[in-house]
Amino acid sequence: MTSDQEKLVAEIAREVLERLEGRLAGGDGGARRAEAAADGDGVFATVDEAAEAAAEAQPKIAALGLGERERIVNLIKDLCERHAEEWGRLELEETGLGRLDHKIEKLRIIRNVPGVETLQARARTDRDGLCLIDRAPWGVVGMVTPATHSAPTLASNAINVLAAGNTAVFSPHPAGAKIAMRAMQHFNRAIFESTGVRNALTMCASASIRAAEEVFRHPKIALLCVTGGPAVVRAAMKHGKRVIAAGPGNPPVVVDETADLDLAARSVVQGAGFDNNLLCIGEKEVFVVAQVFDGFVAAMKRAKAYELKPDAIERLTRAAFDLEHDGKGCAHGHLKKDLIGKDVAVLGRAAGAEVPPGTELLFGETQEDHVFVQEEQMMPFVPVVKVRDVDDGIRAALKAERGFRHTAIIHSRNLNNVTKMARAMNTTLFVHNAPCVAALGSGAPGYLSYSIATPTGEGVTTALTFTRERQIALGAGALRIL
Repeated sequence: MTSDQEKLVAEIAREVLERLEGRLAGGDGGARRAEAAADGDGVFATVDEAAEAAAEAQPKIAALGLGERERIVNLIKDLCERHAEEWGRLELEETGLGRLDHKIEKLRIIRNVPGVETLQARARTDRDGLCLIDRAPWGVVGMVTPATHSAPTLASNAINVLAAGNTAVFSPHPAGAKIAMRAMQHFNRAIFESTGVRNALTMCASASIRAAEEVFRHPKIALLCVTGGPAVVRAAMKHGKRVIAAGPGNPPVVVDETADLDLAARSVVQGAGFDNNLLCIGEKEVFVVAQVFDGFVAAMKRAKAYELKPDAIERLTRAAFDLEHDGKGCAHGHLKKDLIGKDVAVLGRAAGAEVPPGTELLFGETQEDHVFVQEEQMMPFVPVVKVRDVDDGIRAALKAERGFRHTAIIHSRNLNNVTKMARAMNTTLFVHNAPCVAALGSGAPGYLSYSIATPTGEGVTTALTFTRERQIALGAGALRIL
């Protein structure tokens, strides 16, 4: 038997044992912990054990040269490419969120996440000596990942953290914990085979809110990175540690009278339709200048979007939200989980509409104060609002974005309008004449990360985000000695 055949047999045997013992599905924690200790795949019975193991591994990762860390980064990217179809299918089966083709694509584009190349030291020198500005790791990073992009977020953050010389303790959302665990185990095994370092990435076998709280307060964890809604961000910030917070968004789109309407429509369909609008950068509401409103609606239909009529929108609204009225004619709502990330056909049935095959996105005209406009929703329906002019559209977009400072988009040939909106919105990501995904390097310059730190201001995270600045000063006397 060749060495390759032996590895294949060993991998099959490992998979069989995992299924028999319920490891991937949440079986006995003690058995999982014992196996983890044996093969270094990073899964432990408690957060404390996971943090201790990551703390033990961290100096070893930090001691690796940038070339060795780059090799780790490439291993993670290769694994995501190799297992994209399998992991995408498993994630969809586990979470019930999104579209299979886009789940697969989100793993394949992990290759666009930058690694060690973002870690550039700076230096300045004069007659008094030399100052070197270096980047130092934090140590162990606590990572909370969402169910919407479980394996992709874990992979993206693993690249950032390890490239910077850190290790990580992950706390995945319970709804996406199995696929997160599976991906992490593969990463750890590859890292061990390449470097001899065990448990560079760890997690508790049982994903829960309690486990996340333990990660937040564990003394061995120096830095927190939280990707999720406002509640989990607030919970992380209570513990006095540095927090990199990738919070919510409600990205608005403005279409002015100079826009290429077909390009605008195709962009909205591509962005809002991607993975059933689970992306935090996805187009959530569109404000169209009255002069071109009818033309934009026609362009949306040409772009394979299906228009819902007012009564259908009302039925969909009742199905998607628990509504409350403020007494001033405005409806506010709490998003239900039932329709999040579901296909257009499912939303169509909820709206009482028969959606044609091949439809990529649902849309329909609403008023500015409609709950679908003012509340973030993660489903393939986009409300379209008629506005008086571009200034009215920017005002409405600013209100709908709700100060998250996440993402905003404009379609316009008028650079004065583009500049005006960019300054007014002051968002972390701003896109002009392209779909939202252009902000992360798809069809435009940029780079990818699944954690976009808007509340705390770091922006699209890289390895550099997970470093501390270290200044090394060498006086003129030291230079003469050297």
